[in-house]
Amino acid sequence: MSVQASNLESEQLPDPTAGPGGDLSKIAGQSPTKLAIGRFRRDKLSMIAFVVVALYFMAALAAPFLVKFGVLDPTSFNSDLIDGNSGGLPIGKFGGVSWDHPLGVEPGTGRDVLSRVWYGITFSLAIAISATIIAIGVGTVLGIIAGFTGGWLDAIIGRSIDLTLSFPQTLMLLALSSMGVALLAQYLPGDASSDIPNGVYVVLVLGMFGWPGIARIMRGQVLSVREREFVDAAVLLGAPRRRIYFKEILPNLWAPLLVTFTLTMPVYVSAEAALSYLGVGIHPPTPTLGNVLRSSINYSSADFLFFFAPAFLIMIIVVSFNLLGDGIRDALDPRAAR
Repeated sequence: MSVQASNLESEQLPDPTAGPGGDLSKIAGQSPTKLAIGRFRRDKLSMIAFVVVALYFMAALAAPFLVKFGVLDPTSFNSDLIDGNSGGLPIGKFGGVSWDHPLGVEPGTGRDVLSRVWYGITFSLAIAISATIIAIGVGTVLGIIAGFTGGWLDAIIGRSIDLTLSFPQTLMLLALSSMGVALLAQYLPGDASSDIPNGVYVVLVLGMFGWPGIARIMRGQVLSVREREFVDAAVLLGAPRRRIYFKEILPNLWAPLLVTFTLTMPVYVSAEAALSYLGVGIHPPTPTLGNVLRSSINYSSADFLFFFAPAFLIMIIVVSFNLLGDGIRDALDPRAAR
């Protein structure tokens, strides 16, 4: 009787190790990275955002070469395309749109809008990436130290985070801009009105005011990682703190770091645009998305395309980065609902 019951159960219960259709090879050898990539590729909205972001990086990298070979010309004045009797507005409809100038020309100067917007992507991207790297680098190191060490060192870093967050970032940047740029101009090539000191100043301020939130995120992750067996083993073997920080703990933070990077980048893209609008940062004639948008404000009604082009591009970039960050976060978390 028991033998028959056992045979019946073996016929009814499926093999728990078999994949769909009983083929074990379909589920064998799937690493967490491959599973995350598969989940990400099934998210159509995230894939669209990934393509947009990839095109954004490609455009930023290609712009300097296109300017060098004369394909783009963001600085040349075309006075023959400007109507002096209408206050400097472009000649023709839609801001002087033509085959040579697909987005028209800039009022007052006649510079090609497409060239300025495209070339501006490069400088906006350089500022955003540099500030993001500084913020993530400082925040990650301090977050690891605070989370693993604890005690009085954790308390000092925590109070430093609270102190940094208490400063109004934008007001501080505006108030210290003249002094900060003049100080950097003493150590960097160019004077206080050139692009390098102004750009470096914006990068440093954004990065040094952006690390506290990242440090808190990393500290919370480290509090979980430090309880794992491999960390305990490294401590018992007498590994130095530096090795524990950067060889044992840091490799296990790549997932939150990747998500943090994709979510921080759009913040600094929009921050650069806002600061350029307020007159801080790289100044014309060198274009960024921010200062091109600032130049277009006075012509938003008379030449709407000139205003719409940089504003729309900033919006697309920020939304795409945010969607990409959300998609990566969901792909790396197998428990997230899709």
